Amino acid sequence: MRAVKQVGFLSRFSLSRDMGIDLGTANTLVYVSNKGIVLEEPSVVAIDQDKNPLAVGEEAKKMLGRTPGNVVALRPLRDGVIADFYSAEIMLAEFIRRSNEGNTLGNPRMVIGIPSGITGVERRAVMEAATRAGAREVGLIDEPIAAALGAGLPVTEATGNMIIDIGGGTTEVAVLSLQGRVLSESVRVAGDELTDSIIQYMKKVHNLVIGERTAEEIKIRLGSAYPSQDQDEPVMEVRGLHLMSGLPRTVTIKGEEIRESMAEPLSVIVDAVKRTLERTPPELAADIIDRGIMLAGGGALLNGIDTLIGHETGIITHIAEDPLRCVVKGTGEVLKNQKLLDRILAETSRNA
Repeated sequence: MRAVKQVGFLSRFSLSRDMGIDLGTANTLVYVSNKGIVLEEPSVVAIDQDKNPLAVGEEAKKMLGRTPGNVVALRPLRDGVIADFYSAEIMLAEFIRRSNEGNTLGNPRMVIGIPSGITGVERRAVMEAATRAGAREVGLIDEPIAAALGAGLPVTEATGNMIIDIGGGTTEVAVLSLQGRVLSESVRVAGDELTDSIIQYMKKVHNLVIGERTAEEIKIRLGSAYPSQDQDEPVMEVRGLHLMSGLPRTVTIKGEEIRESMAEPLSVIVDAVKRTLERTPPELAADIIDRGIMLAGGGALLNGIDTLIGHETGIITHIAEDPLRCVVKGTGEVLKNQKLLDRILAETSRNA
């Protein structure tokens, strides 16, 4: 009887659970088979001068812009791809450990969402980082397909579906049909560029130097892509360093200013959508007109982004029910479908 209990104990901890990961520029989300989404943390790592990890995720994000000289808080990913391999590996390993509730015995199979426009070298970097972090087998899925699965679009049917996934580092625009990508465009303009445009605007117009965290807060509280007829423009007091005097100063800004500051990166996203629509086969274009365009990713939460795209394209635009989690939910759908999982693992291995 004692031996049976011991086997049960060992199997419970040595058998790994498959994982789906949205390895994002701003946030990383992890889905564990039979458990759902178990982790959602900022993609930030803090290391000291000897490259020893000090913090990962939310704790590391709090250190951004506030570290002493011997500590660096950084984002391992830029524009949707790995920019710092060492810190990316640390981050992945820590998130895998947390997702396994501290258990490091198992080596899970992983399905990771990646931008559709990345190079072969960048794909291999993701695979290598995941393998070194403890993955037994790695499958890569294009983020637009994962986002469409997570948003509940009927991508397995012979109908055209258009999805726009606006993340932190990249915007993915894709037309999908029969579980495949008919055509797509990936532009490295997304949430980070919107934040940076606010930083540059504050410096140029108000002579005020602000940090990334402050700009992010401004984007969330005041940001909009299209003017609203229903409410007055919001205002906000912003604190920063005055460019001329070098002293702290507070200025009051309006939502209209922030919309103006983000106009250029937003136009890049809209142009990518228009180019994709122009290249879409007529039959699929007709389906998209009937069904509309689906928005996913954190950028879909920007006020008025659906109205802007709908106005510019003439096609009704919807926001997914849970846009931030669409990609990771899509990886979860892959893990539930053994046939689809086997196909993605095989394709990834073949293209490695």
